[in-house]
Amino acid sequence: MKSLREQTDAKIEMGRQANPDFMKGVDEIIAEAKALHQGDDALGLGGKAPGFSLPNLDGKTAALADLLQQGPVVVTFYRGSWCPYCNLQLKALQDRLDDIRALGAQLVAISPQVPDGSMTSDEMQALDFFVLSDQDAKTAAAYGVAWAVPEFLSEHMRVDRQLDLEVINNGNGHILPIPATFVIGRDGTVAWRYVDVDYRTRAEPEDILEALRTLS
Repeated sequence: MKSLREQTDAKIEMGRQANPDFMKGVDEIIAEAKALHQGDDALGLGGKAPGFSLPNLDGKTAALADLLQQGPVVVTFYRGSWCPYCNLQLKALQDRLDDIRALGAQLVAISPQVPDGSMTSDEMQALDFFVLSDQDAKTAAAYGVAWAVPEFLSEHMRVDRQLDLEVINNGNGHILPIPATFVIGRDGTVAWRYVDVDYRTRAEPEDILEALRTLS
């Protein structure tokens, strides 16, 4: 089985082959974001994880405090079901969900999409973990991973992909989360994290599992 990194690298290469000018523009935007240290203010190791209470795909609320009473929680922020890199990530996490649960943890995925638009019916049935909606990106901001989308990317989504983020995110058309993952111990502190402003890269499930093993 290919690692998530291998899958995302292959997706990036496909993008370079299909649309080299766009990918060159993305490279430049990411390089600038890293030069400006965007994402460096994200919640750090040992930090207290901000609480949240967010709706799931059925409109029912899930709260971090309640989940932590049962054990560690893996919180991952993703951009939306329209993002191919996000879909690779969510599928990879679903594939390792039994291993995550065997270590006493629960998995929560958070995006700005409205509850009834985050996933298709088939995708909803395929995911057996919490998928929550942070429409105003306040939870992402609390974790330090809210990112103002550069106009270059906004135009690509609007023109090339016919995506209206204001509709998808119920009014929030300019802020997306930096894809980031936090392993939160039962005491509510961050035991491990992965934060990278390059939205094409994601935390490897095996690294998440290793962090959970260390906790246990």
